[in-house]
This record gives sequence, structure tokens and C-alpha cells, in this order.
Amino acid sequence: MQKIKWGIISTAKIGVAKVIPAMQHTEHCDIVAIASRNLRKAKEAASKLGIPKAYGSYEELLADPDIDAVYNPLPNHLHVPLSIQALHAGKHVLCEKPLAMDAAEAQTLLDEAKKYPHLKIMEAFMYRFHPQWIKGKSLVEDGEIGRVKTIHTLFTYNNLDPNNVRNIADIGGGGLMDIGCYAISLSRFIFAAEPQRVHGIIDYCPTFKTDRLVSAILDFGGKTGTFTVATQVERYQRVQIFGTKGRIEIEIPFNAPNDKPTRLWLEKNGDIEEIQFDVCDQYAIQGELFSSAILTNTTVPTPLEDGVANMKVIDAIIASHQSGEWQVI
Repeated sequence: MQKIKWGIISTAKIGVAKVIPAMQHTEHCDIVAIASRNLRKAKEAASKLGIPKAYGSYEELLADPDIDAVYNPLPNHLHVPLSIQALHAGKHVLCEKPLAMDAAEAQTLLDEAKKYPHLKIMEAFMYRFHPQWIKGKSLVEDGEIGRVKTIHTLFTYNNLDPNNVRNIADIGGGGLMDIGCYAISLSRFIFAAEPQRVHGIIDYCPTFKTDRLVSAILDFGGKTGTFTVATQVERYQRVQIFGTKGRIEIEIPFNAPNDKPTRLWLEKNGDIEEIQFDVCDQYAIQGELFSSAILTNTTVPTPLEDGVANMKVIDAIIASHQSGEWQVI
């Protein structure tokens, strides 16, 4: 059986705790190396996860000729630079979200990727591949709730750790980049369109200088996507999709658990149907889909242009807050 040999650049928690274990249980992913700027950390992670090789620099891993693809879960400010280095080294790239620090940087990555048409590169929005979102999308496309008019998203957690990368402004911390990107992505995903303009309100943490509360309206031309994300309130997430004939509610839309079923509710004519989904791991599905695209030389599920478009909305929300006015995209 053909497998893609993967290298992981960073011992970031999301990789070590979620992505690597998931990919290790797939048919076409073989995690063969992990790198850190601290060799001891790399060796510890490799030993814990049963990874054959450990490197004390990202450059050493990228120079390994046995590695086909890399997963990049580095802090946000290193997404584009290290992804470009990986492309230069001849590696396929799965890069964590958000794709870049802003749309201009994301476009730089896209322009560079076009020079390597034989290499696959994708932003790691794993939620889109979970069966609950595949079903939700199909219910919308099949007209089960009529014409979708508005989508509302809540995604919050409470993190006051000053050493956590999400609380370090200079490297791309803050709620909009970390979880607001999901709310934007799903509205664009369900509407299959780009917002025409946005209006955003942001509250910044006086200690961390990061955005700790963001609310925004995305205007899709007579249809809206609204959301609130926060990093210093009670942990919660939920998505509501309202149509002219019904409603879809997704219970755990983003951090879907890999050890218990998930559910969505379809409400029509006053009746509510619960749809349950078998236990699965969305990170494993993502890894398999990306590896399969490499093996079959087919397009990746989510083109890099999608990541650039998502960053444009993030930029516009920030600009709207600064001006106090609607921002055209």
C-alpha cells in the first residue's frame, strides 16, 4: 500500500495531541519525522509518538529526501515563511489555519505555490471534512431548509496564559485569527460565496494587546453571516443556519470529539430531527484526503485561493473596527 511520508515541523500541542495521532491511524499517512528548534523536545515527542526521526531544526527536516509532505502547525507568523521553505525543498504542505498574518502575505504564498504546480498545498480547515459538515452542506444544497438567509456562530474559550501563542500579539495571537477564521470560513462555505462587505467590533486585552472579543456581520447581499468569538469568557461553540423553511443547528461545529458521536438538528415545520454521526476523527480524514490527492495527483479538497479569501475578510473586519464603518471587500 502506498503511503505518503510525513514530516512535522514543530512540536506544537495541536500536532502532538491531535493531528499526529490521528494521521498515524490512517491508510496513506506515515509520520516519519518531527522537528523542533530544540532537539530535546523533538526527541521527546518522537519517543512518545513512535516517530523514527527527530531533528533539531526545521531546515534539517526539510532537507530529508525521504519526506514527501510536511504539516506546519507553527505559530501564525511562521506559516508562510516555513511553508515557502517547504515548497522550495520539494515538499507538499498542509499548513495550519489561519494561512497567514494578512491577505497580502497569504497571496505571497499562493504566488509562490503556483511556481510548483506539481506540489500540493492546503490550509488545514479540518472541520469541513467531518461528516456533520458534509451533511449540513448537503441539506442546504438540497433545499431542505429553503433559501439560507443567515448563519450565526459562537466560538469562545478562556485562556489567560501569557506564554500561550494565542496571547502573543506579535506572532499573530488573538481570537479573530485563532477562532474567528472558522466563523468566516463556514459562512463562506455554506453560502458558497464571498461577503461583499463587513462590519466588525473588537475589544483588545490591555495586558496581551490581542483581540479578546470580536463580533462581526458579513453581508453576502441580502444574506448575513454573524459571529462572536472570544478568548476570555466561558468555553462554548455552536452554529445556527437559518433558512426560509427550516433551521440547522450543529452542536460541536469545530472541535468535534474523536471519541463520541456528534449531532446536528434539522428543524422544519415545528418538528426537530436529530441526526447523529458515528465516531470519527476529522484530523485523520483531512490527512487521508490530502495524502490521496498527492498519490492520485488530483486537486486538494480546499484550494489555496480559499485561504487568501478568508484572510481578506479578517483584514476587512480589522479595518472596519478601526474606521467604525462598513468595509467593502
